[in-house]
Amino acid sequence: MMKTEEEILKLMRDCEADNVERTAATKDTDKFAIAICAFANDFPAHRQPGYLIIGVNDNGDLSGLKVTDELLKNLGGIRSDGNIQPLPAMNIQKFSFPQGDVAVVEVPPSDLPPVRYKGIVWIRIGPRRAVASESEEKILYEKRTSASKTFDAQPCLECSLDDLILDLFSVTYRSNAIDPEIIKENNRSIQHQMASLRFFDLKKNCVTNAGVLAFGKNPLYWLPGAYIQFVRFDGEKITNEPIQELTFSGDLLSILRELDSFLPSQIKSRPVQTSMLREQDQTDYPFIAIRELLMNAIMHRNYDSNTPIRFYWFNNRIEIQNPGGLYGEVTPENFPLQNSYRNPIIAEAMKALGYINKFGRGVLRAKEFLAQNGNPEPNFNFNPTYFNVIIWSSQ
Repeated sequence: MMKTEEEILKLMRDCEADNVERTAATKDTDKFAIAICAFANDFPAHRQPGYLIIGVNDNGDLSGLKVTDELLKNLGGIRSDGNIQPLPAMNIQKFSFPQGDVAVVEVPPSDLPPVRYKGIVWIRIGPRRAVASESEEKILYEKRTSASKTFDAQPCLECSLDDLILDLFSVTYRSNAIDPEIIKENNRSIQHQMASLRFFDLKKNCVTNAGVLAFGKNPLYWLPGAYIQFVRFDGEKITNEPIQELTFSGDLLSILRELDSFLPSQIKSRPVQTSMLREQDQTDYPFIAIRELLMNAIMHRNYDSNTPIRFYWFNNRIEIQNPGGLYGEVTPENFPLQNSYRNPIIAEAMKALGYINKFGRGVLRAKEFLAQNGNPEPNFNFNPTYFNVIIWSSQ
């Protein structure tokens, strides 16, 4: 719970506190994000939130700032733009005093450190912010709260580095997820490098479930439901004859690449008259909308289930169903405006590989592109054990 006005005033004036960052700047996004990253890492192990207070000078005096809705919106956007990984928890609030306003960002410690901003681990040592050294990053990894591990962070027992395509990590993934200067200075073993990104469990000396999904030679051996079942039917019922059946499986990057090359071959376009003398092509489904909804299924599915993602294409609609109902704080009432991540490491990997631009916008983007293409509103069906979306053709 956010502190009271009196407690905020006390934090502003306590210039010795190492869990407070004060600034009079209002547009220095990098500075704000680095502070949030450092507080989320909680290197001193306070197990208490850190506070970024905007509208205060270094000496603790108010700067006379007028906090606008735009400033609060920009602060909230720091979490969703995907540059801080894994996603930090944040609480933002405006406080008004006679001498001016302040915007306060409360950042509790992360359960999945180390947290990075643009591929760099930032920590706070006393009043100073710094880039974590290899030994400091190792301390952060060892601080993880094992009891709160998501499924993708849990160890996949008996799965070793021999079961992975290591070039996918060291050549492809690492260069997208870690700052190049940090990679140059990295002298750690491959196990420690993967552990810092939550793909390896040092205590159990094995790969995590996320590591299997992202880089496994055969992920289905360890997670039998980790594939997409595609069926195209000649009709509008599941009892109609299937005319095409495919399975998308393998490491995460291979699945994402295959979907990107496959989807355009299934989408048909037709000329639509827009005026007496003009026509333009309209597709039965916009590529981006179907892609976004598939990305959403891959990111949010329950990988503990042996059921695959079902991607069924009928003559009048597409149905995408993934195991795992709404997760965390998300309910049918607040969907899709509220976000909670069942697989934060997989979400982070998809962002690093360029398949997600910003978090929390996939479903909204899909609905927007469907509307622009003339498709009816999609139907979302919520069940405790699965999530289903029906996308209707524009024809």
